[in-house]
Amino acid sequence: MSLEAIEKVTQVELNLQERKTAAEAEARQLIANAEKEGFALLERVRSTAAETAKQMMKQAEERAAQRASEIGSAAEAESAALREAAGKYLEEAAEFIVERVVNH
Repeated sequence: MSLEAIEKVTQVELNLQERKTAAEAEARQLIANAEKEGFALLERVRSTAAETAKQMMKQAEERAAQRASEIGSAAEAESAALREAAGKYLEEAAEFIVERVVNH
């Protein structure tokens, strides 16, 4: 081989090595960027999920409070009705007791 051919081959090999090194560096940078973007996306998704869960919990608590209020109102109404019904029989019961005590 002539000196000129050897120099050409050497130059081509150097160029290929430089390209390979540049490609490896670019690949490392692409991977680093992808990881960075992936972590950022993951953080956004986690944040969104946390906010959604917080809103859902608030809605559930509001529904539970509303239902508890409804149950409390219904229990109070039923209690009042029972007191009223019992009140109607109070006088009869008192008379019955007095009559039993007096007759014995």
